[in-house]
Amino acid sequence: MLQQDYINNAETENQSAQEDLFEHFRFVVDAGQAVLRIDKFLGGKIANVSRTRIQAAIEAGNVFVNSKTVKSNYKIKPGEVITILLSFPKIEFELIPENIPLQIVYEDNDLLVVNKPAGMVVHPAVGHFTGTLVNALAFHLQGNELFSENDIRSGLVHRIDKDTSGLLVVGKNEKTLNGLGKQFFEHTASRTYHALVWGNLPDDEGTITGNVGRHPSNRKVMTVFQDGSSGKHAVTHYRVLQRYTYCTYVECRLETGRTHQIRVHFSNLGFPLFNDSEYGGNSIVKGALFSKYKQFVENCFQICPRQALHAKTLGFVHPVTKKKLMFDSEIPTDMAALLEKWDAYISGRSDIEKTI
Repeated sequence: MLQQDYINNAETENQSAQEDLFEHFRFVVDAGQAVLRIDKFLGGKIANVSRTRIQAAIEAGNVFVNSKTVKSNYKIKPGEVITILLSFPKIEFELIPENIPLQIVYEDNDLLVVNKPAGMVVHPAVGHFTGTLVNALAFHLQGNELFSENDIRSGLVHRIDKDTSGLLVVGKNEKTLNGLGKQFFEHTASRTYHALVWGNLPDDEGTITGNVGRHPSNRKVMTVFQDGSSGKHAVTHYRVLQRYTYCTYVECRLETGRTHQIRVHFSNLGFPLFNDSEYGGNSIVKGALFSKYKQFVENCFQICPRQALHAKTLGFVHPVTKKKLMFDSEIPTDMAALLEKWDAYISGRSDIEKTI
């Protein structure tokens, strides 16, 4: 049975949609604080976090005293400023291991990299308690301590949308999670995405900057706050790979990793992702007025019945071996077929019809 408090927590998470799976805690040591080991001090300050997890964060260099890393036996002093980068407190429920096929592109004792198909939810939430990537990982990693704690975020340091395909890295232990989490939080991990967007981008490469946050009236989607009054700083770099007159195939490099970042950034510019139902890409945005063209686009929507977005490459430093790892994945069949169809359509045109 799922506990009601888990359901409430999951609903809250769906509405707030935390942009990262790691967060900062900050404490200023009281003037009257007695000398105390920092791991014990933090254990008493942060609810629902074990001393083991705190010590793992310290070992990974994710705990700072006056901006300097320390060891677990460091004795805190009054007036010191302590900051800690730590995974979110666990949300517990009944995590059911499910024998769901996984496309594993790399695995060792500390982590694995998977190529997630479009349509698969990353972790359980209201309406998706089973069939998720975490359910599949719980089966694949039976016996692993992280996946026996009934935590919906087991092993995760980042995520991609349900209808986005591509690469994800999963940690198998606290040391690895902290090491990966630090890289994603500090934006030193590298990620590129391939996307098909509506319209003919004016430049061959560019940078989109704009704070991304929850839409004030529609909590299911994000929006761009250009004045910086709300949301979180977000930067997307892109370069054009192929032009199809009415659409543009682009590679995007994330400098930050906010929820729906690529989708909302391009939509805000007037170039929504092709067939993105949440950001206006699931209708004819650019193109001809003729019925044949309209039927062509409808056929394209059927070929790729989701936003045309794929997490293609992923790079990071292995937290244990310290080796730089870089992974590349092929474009999935639905997106590949979509691009082929657009290529054939444009190359077969001797003229370009009147555009909308």
